[in-house]
Amino acid sequence: MRLPHLALAVVMVPVMAALVVAGGRTLKGNEGTVTVDQIDPGVDTISQAGTDAGPEEPATSAIPAPAAAPPAKPAVHSRAIDPQVVALPELPAGEIERVEPREPLSKLALAMPPKPKMPDDWNGTKLFQPVAPAAGLIEAKGYSVAVSGIDVVAQDEACTTDGKSWPCGIRARSAFRAFLRGRAVVCTVPPEGGRDRIAAECRIGKQDVGQWLVENGWARATKGGPYVEAGEKAQSGKKGIFGPAPDLAGISAMPAAPAPAPQAPGSILEEVDGALKPADQPAPAE
Repeated sequence: MRLPHLALAVVMVPVMAALVVAGGRTLKGNEGTVTVDQIDPGVDTISQAGTDAGPEEPATSAIPAPAAAPPAKPAVHSRAIDPQVVALPELPAGEIERVEPREPLSKLALAMPPKPKMPDDWNGTKLFQPVAPAAGLIEAKGYSVAVSGIDVVAQDEACTTDGKSWPCGIRARSAFRAFLRGRAVVCTVPPEGGRDRIAAECRIGKQDVGQWLVENGWARATKGGPYVEAGEKAQSGKKGIFGPAPDLAGISAMPAAPAPAPQAPGSILEEVDGALKPADQPAPAE
């Protein structure tokens, strides 16, 4: 029984060897990999693997193709400017034609802002604590009012009478401030003030402010205004700015120094003829 088994084993050895050799030459799929059994010491492994895998690819095949160039920008047409010369741009050879402006897109563009609606019994806005920056100008409660019907005398105006110049603008302002005396002034201005100066009629009680200024010569009446006759009388009577320069001869240029205030005694004793005696003390207040 042992001899048949031994003979079978001897026969199977070369068969198995042949199968191993045949299997080693088989390629795995489509890859050009060579097994260890296929390596021949006399043949270059890399060249054999390349031959079995197919034709060799060029070395530059792995370099990506260059991206497409962006489209060229259109040329910008501009005129040359000399940085050292400042001049107007060149005008066309033909004459410039003036065209009429287009009509407004809507009638609302031609509309005027609505005027503030006043109540039926409204006769003016009362301005408290007025300030006079010049004769005929009133500032109070956010308003800047120029008394209408007169030409305001600026505070820096100088008048010349008999060849002598004097600051009539300052004198007119002082006289106007003395007339106001901080009293409330009623002017025909809207109830809400604004930043712009408004020309309006003003009065204090029943006294017309513009009439008082022109009558006393501290303002000039506007041509065609309501105070023309009063202005002519003030000019003929040489009142205010139409009169002579004020006489300042008896007024000192520098104010007199105030008298020193009496000081309280520093001690209850005072020296009299070289001897200390009790000082006179003030009587107690009742």
